[in-house]
Amino acid sequence: MVFNQTPPLADYNLFTTDRALDDAVRREGAARYLQQLADDGAAIGSAANFEHGRLANRYPPVLQSYDVRGERIDAIEFHPSWHALMEGIAARGYHSAPWLGEPGGGEQAGAHVARAAGYLMQAQVECGTLCPTTMTYGAIAALRRDPGLAKSWLPHLLTRRYDPRDIPIGTKLGGLIGMGMTEKQGGSDVRANTTRAARGADGSYRISGHKWFFSAPQSDAHLVLAQAEGGLSCFFMPRRLPDGSRNSILIQRLKDKLGNRSNASSEVEFTDAWGQLLGEEGRGVPTILEMGTYTRLDCLIGTAGMMRQAVVQALHHARHRRVFGSALVDQPLMRSVLADLALESEAATALSMRLARAFESDAPSEIALRRALTSAAKFWVCKRGCELAAEAMEVLGGNGYTEELPLARIMREMPVNSIWEGSGNIMCLDVLRAFEKSQATREAVLEELSIARGQERHFDAAFERFAASIAPEAMTEAHARRFAQSFVTLLQAKLLIAGATNSSARAAAEGFCATRLSDPGWGAVFGAGTAQVDRAAILARAWRQD
Repeated sequence: MVFNQTPPLADYNLFTTDRALDDAVRREGAARYLQQLADDGAAIGSAANFEHGRLANRYPPVLQSYDVRGERIDAIEFHPSWHALMEGIAARGYHSAPWLGEPGGGEQAGAHVARAAGYLMQAQVECGTLCPTTMTYGAIAALRRDPGLAKSWLPHLLTRRYDPRDIPIGTKLGGLIGMGMTEKQGGSDVRANTTRAARGADGSYRISGHKWFFSAPQSDAHLVLAQAEGGLSCFFMPRRLPDGSRNSILIQRLKDKLGNRSNASSEVEFTDAWGQLLGEEGRGVPTILEMGTYTRLDCLIGTAGMMRQAVVQALHHARHRRVFGSALVDQPLMRSVLADLALESEAATALSMRLARAFESDAPSEIALRRALTSAAKFWVCKRGCELAAEAMEVLGGNGYTEELPLARIMREMPVNSIWEGSGNIMCLDVLRAFEKSQATREAVLEELSIARGQERHFDAAFERFAASIAPEAMTEAHARRFAQSFVTLLQAKLLIAGATNSSARAAAEGFCATRLSDPGWGAVFGAGTAQVDRAAILARAWRQD
């Protein structure tokens, strides 16, 4: 007889069991979407959906270069579970729904926040499918600036339908967009790209070269960087040409990755591939970064989602497993670890929803805030996610290390959000530039943080230290990582303080401030801090089972 084994965790509502997410959605102006998110949370948290996530990664995509007649087709074959997950994502609008109206206007108020909450839940189940999801979400922002492309493509991207068929976009029920920036010799230094674009008499371009990472090659079109006469430029490159024939995009192979295994990352060659200029020649980086800003936001949200699932798995196990005569969750040292993990996850959730709200508005202060915060948040939360996943896995012991549970996949998945869309150093340098070059950014950040002053002594002391550090002459490249960490943890503390409207939320806010902003022993490993926190209240808040 088997005993003292943790029962399966399945068929639970990812939204109604997450008090921190519920509170953050309300606080950031998306309360009108609560019922929709509760419905989504039930569907996403079903046992069947988690099984789709497992199968999509157990059976990764396969490249089919040729058909039975020897004709080159460059097709990607996915497991049925991939398609099932994509159908759910499209039906819930996570790839496009916020763009159905003007951001923050009328009936769309709160749409980016609600979408972020849904994306956070989806990331708890499977993240490979989020690659084409986030790229489409970001690409729509860039395509809206081109009247011709907007007219011909947006109606097919703004649907709630997933259509995997490789056919011209005009006949599809729904479409997806990918991206190609990285080349063999360049990496993050995209200005070293060698792919060339030659303008034709009709205004279109012929593009020749390669991409070392070409994300989601099955997508209906990609935003691609190439060197034109006027410099590095951004091009819209459809998979199918206007006449329905295939574009000259040759998929060389699929990447064999540590994680993100369900997603088809590829290497491609272009041989006079057809493309349209998006934006102006020589302005390729700013143009594609309009898409990249949204995908960086999703790196943060996706990591917060995986952190949440890792914490839930650890709490579920600790509440059922008995050791040395009592439940694991009641062991003092384990309670310290679990409470620390819960604080980190809640702070990441609060930060994700606040940053999503910054994308709702064109107010100068919100634009300045997202300019500084997006890169900083991506850097810090994605770094913390890797550490949190390892600690949560250790809570489960040997079972957590097996492929039967999602923690092994989460552990492999975590690093990609630090690497993609700009690695940590790139993000920190971007944060420095935002503060150094803009007085408006410095003022917007201080105004945002000042809301929490006078309510928590650890926060007040940390605020004064930070305010003294943002003078342009005080910031140095060598200390950019430390500066980004200080910025993000202070803003996370501000959000938790502002949301402390009940006793459990106050316990979380006070615990976060006491550990992250003041405790000299915090930061080496989870659970190593010496500050006194209300662990019982924090753990009771962390996961309310249905």
